[in-house]
Amino acid sequence: MRTIKIFDTTLRDGEQSPGASMNVDEKIQVAKQLVKLGVDVIEAGFPIASPGDFEAVKRIASEIKGATIAGLARAKEEDIKRAWEAVKDAPQKRIHTFHSTSDIHLKYQFRVSREEALKRSAEMVSFARSLVEDVEFSPMDATRTDIPYLLEVIDAVIKAGASTVNIPDTVGYTTPTEFGSLIKTIKKKIGNRAIISVHCHNDLGLSVANSLAAILNGAGQVECTINGIGERAGNCSMEEVVMNLKTRKDFYNAKTNINTKEIIRTSRLITRITGISVQPNKAIVGANAFAHESGIHQDGLLKEKTTYEIMRPEEIGLHRTELVLGKHSGRHAFKSRLKELGYELEPDEIEIAFEKFKRLADQKKQIFDEDIEALISEEVSKIPETYNLVDLSVSSGMKKEPKATLALKIKGKAVKTTANGDGPVDATYKAIVSLTKTKSKLLKFEVKSITGGTDALGEVMVTLEEGGRTARGLGADTDIIIAAAKAYINALNKLAARKKLS
Repeated sequence: MRTIKIFDTTLRDGEQSPGASMNVDEKIQVAKQLVKLGVDVIEAGFPIASPGDFEAVKRIASEIKGATIAGLARAKEEDIKRAWEAVKDAPQKRIHTFHSTSDIHLKYQFRVSREEALKRSAEMVSFARSLVEDVEFSPMDATRTDIPYLLEVIDAVIKAGASTVNIPDTVGYTTPTEFGSLIKTIKKKIGNRAIISVHCHNDLGLSVANSLAAILNGAGQVECTINGIGERAGNCSMEEVVMNLKTRKDFYNAKTNINTKEIIRTSRLITRITGISVQPNKAIVGANAFAHESGIHQDGLLKEKTTYEIMRPEEIGLHRTELVLGKHSGRHAFKSRLKELGYELEPDEIEIAFEKFKRLADQKKQIFDEDIEALISEEVSKIPETYNLVDLSVSSGMKKEPKATLALKIKGKAVKTTANGDGPVDATYKAIVSLTKTKSKLLKFEVKSITGGTDALGEVMVTLEEGGRTARGLGADTDIIIAAAKAYINALNKLAARKKLS
């Protein structure tokens, strides 16, 4: 059985989703989780794109062990040098360079001939190979490229030192039958001289189908993202490809190195950091993926789960294990549960998380793993706190104008105010704006329940914009108004931290 490499580009192509940019600490957090997930290659960013991207790739290369760290570079010497500087400290490193090959790109975007594009591609692969042993080349817009010319380019870059050749469906144009045939043709041409990789976009909703067709025809690596995020309609969804191979190994005769029990945790982490929610009916990680409402389906499931479930929820790490912990539980039991959930916190972070847990235990009858994950998510991605929520009380009613009384600490100084609004959240936010004197604009407000029941932990996600910068804030509490206040303050703290760095 063949092992298919998983090349995760969530931190590079996934981050190109509108509004999905991540700061360096968030990228480190994601990279650590990707290693736990078991991906083979992490494309950490595009080092020449910005100082922030360079710093993120460099830190990931020096701090993250257990996966190959790749930096993207155009087929230009300055790009490749910058990528090398970023990834050089990684134990396993790769430079991924690319040049367009389709006539439409060469004529209108690059304004070079086929001959020039081929020559530059081979020369830059050779240059990258002089710096690192592991070089990947992508002929951008490969699926709209003349096939004989594409084969010529592929042959040239392999001779120049590329050990992986990626075939990108850059604009999501191809179909499974067509793409499978193309990969088969390339495989016949190059044999085992290089690994064939595929990078499919989802413009026509076929990115996963195209990637699977490629595997059937000889591809040995799939480039994908968590939750399928990415440019335009997104990329090939990692979890869908992986679970296809696992569930239908009898058909594909292929497997991956992914620890599938980390899938749901990774998916939720990406949602929290990027602010991009997963649609409820999304395959594998959607809220309804393992939900059954039909009476016929429910009857079958009660008799035998395999009647209507082709995968077990536990396979992707989805479970509703009740924590046998409460307000009388000790730190040792709490630390043990955190370890089981896959969190490795510093002693001071554990202490803060434990205190939060104790407060939650006073409010809820049942505590689930999801509640704990929501509580500590803000702790593991903590940022310097310019603003701290001290107290909040809200009054409202059908015949009563909503009013919020808010107490904050701003740089350690206690302040308090009262504000009215159209609703309790509006009044709360007006009080926050009054005290912090922020000029930020609220772009997005989203509320969801972490678990079921009237005592469920509510999670609020907001996106703020100020001075051209955007920041996402997250807050969780059994009181949804307090969760909303926490989310707004979390976003303001991120904006304040970025101001200090600029």
